[in-house]
Amino acid sequence: MSLPAIFNRLRLPVIASPLFIVSCPELVIAQCKAGIVGSFPSLNARPISQLDEWLHQITEALSDHNRGNPDRPAAPFAVNQIVHKSNNRLDEDIALCEKWQVPLMITSLGAREDINAAAHRWGGIVLHDVINDRFARKAIEKGADGLVPVAAGAGGHAGTISPFALMQEIRSWFDGPVALSGAIAHGRSVLAAQALGADFAYIGSAWIATEEANAMQAYKQAIVDGHASDIVYSNLFTGVHGNYLRGSIANAGLDPDNLPESDVSKMNFGSGGNAEAKAWKDIWGSGQGIGAVVAVEPVAARVDRLEREYRDAVSALAESTARFSG
Repeated sequence: MSLPAIFNRLRLPVIASPLFIVSCPELVIAQCKAGIVGSFPSLNARPISQLDEWLHQITEALSDHNRGNPDRPAAPFAVNQIVHKSNNRLDEDIALCEKWQVPLMITSLGAREDINAAAHRWGGIVLHDVINDRFARKAIEKGADGLVPVAAGAGGHAGTISPFALMQEIRSWFDGPVALSGAIAHGRSVLAAQALGADFAYIGSAWIATEEANAMQAYKQAIVDGHASDIVYSNLFTGVHGNYLRGSIANAGLDPDNLPESDVSKMNFGSGGNAEAKAWKDIWGSGQGIGAVVAVEPVAARVDRLEREYRDAVSALAESTARFSG
């Protein structure tokens, strides 16, 4: 299946994942101008009137960029929607996405036919994030256009299945758009995601350590200083298993190696000031790929580096493949 035309403007096959609290208009605009899909969770904009303001700001900024750079237009942006029963503003958020004709939506924690149908009415595309093949099949059955397989090692609410196994199962039956997530922070990992059958790499934690990100400096530096061994997998903080920085857990007075199990009933989205927001503010999410992040830098510089690494990896793979082709 060919990809939707909105992806033709991408400089690299990369979608920046929506980061709770961290993703803001400045980050999204910088990502799109640099040539990758930028995204943010709608719940980052509080109160809901701020979502209207953010969508206006992003839309206008990218339109201005496109008028001034017709030969290098911005990539499309995406809004992440939490499709969970506790999100009491979902319908209002969808209405604002329709108002601003959001080109791409990323849905999480639930798949609903009516949400997908709403996006399709205004010409939007929906990608749904999943942690296993069963959820992937349900998402497509309910009308999602594509998938975000969240494999082992991804930041935030991550799964535990190897990207090799997860991509193999999904590609055995689905030929639509796929953005693979899981410890991707280097250009060669972007190429590896494509080799596994994905159309895009879905990158999250690397953007925390950028100048435009809405994160405290200590969080950004922790990403720079961190390695895969610094990541702890737990469901204590939100009721859903996710990956977090060990140091932030210790700083909160908890033992990262002896965390109790939580209950899914703790999940609560949409109200503001809840345990979920507190968790992401004080207990910092991160994926296992942060060892590739060596400095806090502007988004444009990060994308430049990813492109160099990606092009080098393509060349190296071509040389390696040539040795076995004859």
